[in-house]
Order: sequence, then C-alpha cells, then structure tokens
Amino acid sequence: MPQLRLHFSHRQHPDHPLPAGVHRLVRQASGTLGVGDAVAGALLAQFCVDRRGLWLQVANGVRGIHVNGRPVRRMALLRAGDAVYADGVEMVVQVPPPPFRAPEAPSDHADDMRVLLRGVGGPHHGRSFTLGPARLVGSAREADIHIDDPAFPARHARFQRHGDRVVLHGLGPGQGSVVNGVTVRDAILAAGDQVVFGGQHRFVVEFPSAPDSPRFILAEPPLAEPGTAPAQTLVSGSPAPGARLPWLLLAALLLAAGLSALLWFGAR
Repeated sequence: MPQLRLHFSHRQHPDHPLPAGVHRLVRQASGTLGVGDAVAGALLAQFCVDRRGLWLQVANGVRGIHVNGRPVRRMALLRAGDAVYADGVEMVVQVPPPPFRAPEAPSDHADDMRVLLRGVGGPHHGRSFTLGPARLVGSAREADIHIDDPAFPARHARFQRHGDRVVLHGLGPGQGSVVNGVTVRDAILAAGDQVVFGGQHRFVVEFPSAPDSPRFILAEPPLAEPGTAPAQTLVSGSPAPGARLPWLLLAALLLAAGLSALLWFGAR
C-alpha cells in the first residue's frame, strides 16, 4: 500500500496521513472539518484503508459529499488523485511522487495499441488515447489531447513511451500537471496513475499487463465505531463463464436425452 495522505487544497489543515485503519471525517462545533479519532464532532464520513485500497464511507443521512464532482450517497472506492468535497472543503488523496530520473531515449511504440490513457472526468470522460505514439497535450489545434481552454498552454506536456514505461514531460513554463494529487513537471507513470490537466481533465493510465484487482460487491454495512474497522460484507463477483460451461453442457445433454426418449416412446 503506498503512503497515502489527505491534502486540504486551501490549507485549512496540514496534510493528514492515511495509514491502514479508519479515519473519521467530522464537522466540529465551530463548523470546521476535522479528521481523526481524537477530533470531536458530528460524523460525516470515514476514510477506511485496508488491503484492498482506500474506501470513502458516508454516514447515514449525510448529503453533499462529492468525489471528483459526483455525489456519493453511501460508499466509493478512491484512488490517488481523487478530490473529495465536503462542507465546501476540497481534500485531495495524494501519493508522494518518487524522485524523477530522466530515462534513456524514447523507443518506437507507434503500433502498440495496448497502453491507454482513459478519460474519467471532464470533457474527455469515456474517451481513450493509445500511448504507443507520443501524445501532445495542450490547447493548440494540433494537440493529440486537446484542452479546450484559451488560458491553457498551447503545448503543455507530452506523453512518450520508454520501453515498458510512460513518461510525462512538461513542455511549457506553467505550473505542471497533477499526478496522483501532486503537482509535478515530469513523471514516470505506472498502471492506475491518475493525471489531471487544468483542474477538470482527468485521466487514468492503463497497462495490459497490470493484474486485475479482485471483483467484489460491497453490501450496505453500518459505519464502524471509532477505532474499529468498518463492518463490510464481501460477496464474490460473478463466476467466470468457464465455470458455468459444464453445467450448461450437462443441462443441454439431459434435455436432448429427454426429447429423444419422448420421441422414441411417443412414436410407438
């Protein structure tokens, strides 16, 4: 599990580390937000960190909590770079970036269609861009990933493949790009890394060789008491098609045998 932390965008509080366990988000008597078991106040939500990841669990009856601009009524699985809004306060889930070391010269992957940059927020939501060829990000008309904002640099950054890695290079004199919640100029990206341009253009890097996370459906558990892990009921995902095939084949054989017997004895 990476070293997650909760960053308050407007510096209302210092960064709050998110080790394994439960971290309460409360509204204090003064009306400000607080995080942690030692802070008294009305419970709004909990950040729950376990072996599967980071979960946001909203208290019963609480409204107005959003993740990346979308309302959350009960529960959401968070990734690094997600922005959580509560009571008008923005909190960003961050992972400190590793030191950047410039890789060797980029290699030719123009025909590789497997590595993708998938839009998960903003105008590019639902679109995918292959990262075989180099991809220019900017407001220029020739940009591969066009940011339709006159205030955005014409040539902001470029994605390039270096072997089995994707490198994000900053091009302009601006403040850089946001990778996993942290503003950087250059970064080496891995599967699942989240990149945000211009505050609302949100993308996730996808590699074909990255192992799939287990498919689980979470039931509607009650919020845990302070200092305890949330009670979660896990139900395994749908069985693989291969697991259903023998039963379907057996049912087809039995049905065929029954029809054959009916026709045989019926003909007599």
